[in-house]
Amino acid sequence: MSQRLIEWHDSIDSTMRRAAELSAAGCPSGAIVAARSQSAGRGRHGNAWESPEGGLYFTIVLRPKVEPRDLPVVTLALGVAIADAVQMFAGLPVDLRWPNDLMAGERKLAGILTEWHSGAVLAGIGLNVAQTSFPPGLATPATSLALETGKTFPPELLLKAIAASVDTHVRILETAGVPAILRLFDAASSYASGRRVRVDLPAGAVTGATAGLTPEGFLKLRRDDGEVLTITAGGVRPVDTP
Repeated sequence: MSQRLIEWHDSIDSTMRRAAELSAAGCPSGAIVAARSQSAGRGRHGNAWESPEGGLYFTIVLRPKVEPRDLPVVTLALGVAIADAVQMFAGLPVDLRWPNDLMAGERKLAGILTEWHSGAVLAGIGLNVAQTSFPPGLATPATSLALETGKTFPPELLLKAIAASVDTHVRILETAGVPAILRLFDAASSYASGRRVRVDLPAGAVTGATAGLTPEGFLKLRRDDGEVLTITAGGVRPVDTP
């Protein structure tokens, strides 16, 4: 592709907000707003995303040739893309927790938020790079590349590696279709099949074993009574086997 538009900020309220402005103004696909810290970062379901210095926070504007109904699969494609880039760039094995978390063991390394906006997909990514401590009381313990590898990584180079991997996986989605992304995610995730988990739903928590993905990219959960639920959203957490 031609020279990528990358707008860097030392600090910003939200890269998603700024990327939405660029998207509405017609910026090209692949444009990125990146920051070293955010004061009003957002996670899924309107939750705040802690964005202190030491992390890499960015939103990439994508215009994939897919339908809005495929947004969950775009999220899965992004997870595979970021995991591939981190594993190659940092040499760190990464697990994918459906639908949008990158894990190093049982600790969260990165999260993804995708939204449709002005005919584009805004993909917000927060990756813990150089942090050595995190706030107490997080729903999932966090970690960083520095803690996991003992090394420091230039965020600018890391961003370029991730962006190139995102381009590749969006092309896979466009050319090989949704099933190809589902296969890649299933292969990269210990959570997709056979993992005993608890899922927090509005009506309450349910437990069971994951049973693969639906053709739409949702998670199937086989409860202990044998009923199979389709999980379209909700926090997935591992639980000890009975």
